[in-house]
Amino acid sequence: MFRHLFKLIWNKKKQNLLLISEMLVSFLVIFAVFTLLVYDYDNYRKPMGIDYDNVWVVNYNNTFKTDNTDSLDQFYETLVQTIKSLPQIDAISFSSENIPFSQTQNVGGITLKNKRVGNINWYVVDDNYQKVLNMQILDGRWFNKGDAVAKDGPVVINADLKEKIFGKGKAVGEFIEDVDNKTKALVIGVVKPVKMKGDFSNTEPAIYNRTDTGSYRWLSEILLKVKPGADATFESQLYKILANSMKNSNVEIEHLDNKLKTANYWYLVPMIVLLIVAGFLIVNVALGLCGVLWYNISRRRGEIGLRRAIGASGKSVSAQLVGESMILASFSLIIGSFFAIQFPLLNVFDLASGVYLTAMVLSVLFIYLLVLICSLYPGKQAASIYPAVALHEE
Repeated sequence: MFRHLFKLIWNKKKQNLLLISEMLVSFLVIFAVFTLLVYDYDNYRKPMGIDYDNVWVVNYNNTFKTDNTDSLDQFYETLVQTIKSLPQIDAISFSSENIPFSQTQNVGGITLKNKRVGNINWYVVDDNYQKVLNMQILDGRWFNKGDAVAKDGPVVINADLKEKIFGKGKAVGEFIEDVDNKTKALVIGVVKPVKMKGDFSNTEPAIYNRTDTGSYRWLSEILLKVKPGADATFESQLYKILANSMKNSNVEIEHLDNKLKTANYWYLVPMIVLLIVAGFLIVNVALGLCGVLWYNISRRRGEIGLRRAIGASGKSVSAQLVGESMILASFSLIIGSFFAIQFPLLNVFDLASGVYLTAMVLSVLFIYLLVLICSLYPGKQAASIYPAVALHEE
């Protein structure tokens, strides 16, 4: 049976080449779509790493100009006490601009045993940052006031960076250096990775540095953990307090959950565009496949009528046409799989091999299902051809 089908396909190789090429292009596009979907779904299943509910963000610009560091610290310490006195506030923390779900990044590198490690996200945070976001400490501890007089600057790293530079070894108590090998820092803790760019983003290596006495000169973000039930009335009251305390400062209050929605939106837009383009391609392929099969039936009415006349059943005729379509699809998928398998082998885009392999399997099944659906109705039409009518037309 298969030998006969291969012979029929080979005899019409010029006609079938275009159909194979069309299915090959469709497979590659579908492979790209499924790769993106599998990658995003895999990221979506991972925990966020922080508790962003009831966390507000205060954006401001530092308008308190002074050369005296003590006066600057006293000003912001008074502001902190004023905010903490409000009954709706649970915790307050100052942070650098690259807060969760923002578009701001600070990427740098470190040196460990004369080996440079790059593409690390740097954060400058205070002692309450972990409490506000409820970050999970996996090993060691978070910053405290005693670190202000520590001989070696303390840092906290996340588990991604720990695995990247220390592997399965112990990180707490080890020293790392900056890019120029001039400053040493002591790792005092390891925290759970955070998806800083939204639900569909991946976690990245990160290092957290503690604020010092001069940090208030350039910090411009305050994270507030508010109690459930804090409403717009309290937000308005908070804004007035901040505006009165920080004269001539541009104060803006945002909610971290709203920033998450915006971050997710920027991830979903390209995905939706790609799905729309892929959808149009699939519809065109389906229509083209149905049209080609329908045209083949019209040209092969005499052949089909002769087969029916010598005893072939309608089911066998239908199975022949469906079988030819599936074999053509197999040719295109073999070629397409050869190109698709290069992505995990060459580690393209630095994605996990499992993402590519899962996407490839889903793409193969999808193309087979598409070809099967598109060939069933033309096959049914071929099975309904009467031998006498077909031979009379010939």
